[in-house]
Amino acid sequence: MSAAVACVVIGRNEGERLRKCLESVVGRVGHVVYVDSGSTDGSVEMARSKGVAVVALDMRQPFTAARARNAGLAEAMQAMPSCSHVQFVDGDCEVQPGWIERADAFLTQNPEAAVACGRRRERHPEHSIYNWLCDMEWDVPVGPAKACGGDAMMRVAALRATGGYRDDLIAGEEPELCVRLRAKGWQIHVLGAEMTLHDAAMTRFGQWWTRTLRSGYAYAEGAHLHGASPERHGVRSLNSALAWGLMLPLVIAAACWVAGPWALALLLLYPLQALRLFWGGRGSARQRALRAIFLVFGKFPEVQGAVRYWRLRSLKRNARLIEYK
Repeated sequence: MSAAVACVVIGRNEGERLRKCLESVVGRVGHVVYVDSGSTDGSVEMARSKGVAVVALDMRQPFTAARARNAGLAEAMQAMPSCSHVQFVDGDCEVQPGWIERADAFLTQNPEAAVACGRRRERHPEHSIYNWLCDMEWDVPVGPAKACGGDAMMRVAALRATGGYRDDLIAGEEPELCVRLRAKGWQIHVLGAEMTLHDAAMTRFGQWWTRTLRSGYAYAEGAHLHGASPERHGVRSLNSALAWGLMLPLVIAAACWVAGPWALALLLLYPLQALRLFWGGRGSARQRALRAIFLVFGKFPEVQGAVRYWRLRSLKRNARLIEYK
């Protein structure tokens, strides 16, 4: 057991997924806390039955995963002041054997590292193309990185030095935190080890659209917060979404108005872009083709997400969580 490590699990109405998640960490760390955000499926009672500390968020305040992680960290630090590292994990994930020990040892041996993350895999990539796309998205290069995802082990001292997550972010809170960590000289590392199994349970096109829309929202907010040089956080992804999901359709529409239906030939730019991504991809021909198609088509929900962010910001309204489940 890694006695100097705490684990913060967050979730809402995860049911059986949460049970598997908690069982994968109980007894492997010094302290486990579950942060619940208004579950109605008995998650709180089940967590307590396993000896896990529970923080039930006040749902009169806007809920975000960032706020939940900060609340869990605060409880863990109060219960275990000697904690040096904390494993964050989403309630729909299961921590793999050996990961906590591997990440704890890495952070201990590399004092400049603030974050250690590993390979997150989708539990059932064969159930839908959308699950498979998630699994491909998480297959990132091993080594120094710019950002991590929701599952990661972090150094408590680094979190304290940066103030933790931003409570008000509804998406992209991990990359935003990593921007601030790197600005203070800390490092982010992807280890060549299995970390977690995730259960996206995405079987419908609408779920994929909403999840991709959330990414566009995060690009726009990330660019607003840290888009200036030298970081340029979110700018490249946002510009790509705007170019393919907004500007090109407007150019084609204007060209059709001026030159007639022949201008529709510009639509061929989309399959050409998909072909470029296909040749630069990995995996079988079918896998590369599917991924290329969805990457190109995904620019449209990404633009929708960016527009949603700009609209809410201009109206000075609080954003609501974008959930695909």
